[in-house]
Amino acid sequence: MDDHGAQRSRRLEQAIQACAEGHPEGIDTILELEGSQLFGVALRILTRHDLAEEAVQDAMVLIWRKSPQQHGPSGSARGWIYAILRNRCLTILRDGRRLSSMSPEELTRMQDARDQIVPEEGWQMLAGSSRLGDCLDALDDPARRAILLAHVGGFSHGEISARQGVPLGTAKSWIRRGLASLKECLS
Repeated sequence: MDDHGAQRSRRLEQAIQACAEGHPEGIDTILELEGSQLFGVALRILTRHDLAEEAVQDAMVLIWRKSPQQHGPSGSARGWIYAILRNRCLTILRDGRRLSSMSPEELTRMQDARDQIVPEEGWQMLAGSSRLGDCLDALDDPARRAILLAHVGGFSHGEISARQGVPLGTAKSWIRRGLASLKECLS
């Protein structure tokens, strides 16, 4: 990781610590450092501007509430923030009430946009030229694609299985083994 990346990571860790101590400027720092990328990820998963905004806002509330539980050795601050956002986006996707107000055309457009996600672009955007990017690059293609579909595209294991034309257990194994390899590579 270069000096800029290390400095950014330290600032994120400090921002989460500030949140844990009840200082609202921690959220401001997180949004300053990651706000546009967080919104981009949410928009990529949800495909609707209003839902993406809601997901980012909800994620910030969850970060504020859960910040006392975040500890540096358990993972990167950035990874923790994006995991919270991804989980919030998936919850919104699974909530039929929000989607029931959409017209059939909007639902079709949303599904088409999700279907056209190119995972390689997603991990390039998130990982860039970092250690994570190198570790993702070291994975075999099916495992990397399955992980990216799950964690960047927001697809369920069943959807990944169907997209890749493999049994559900195979898709789950690729994700589990790939995540284990990533963890080992990053530690």
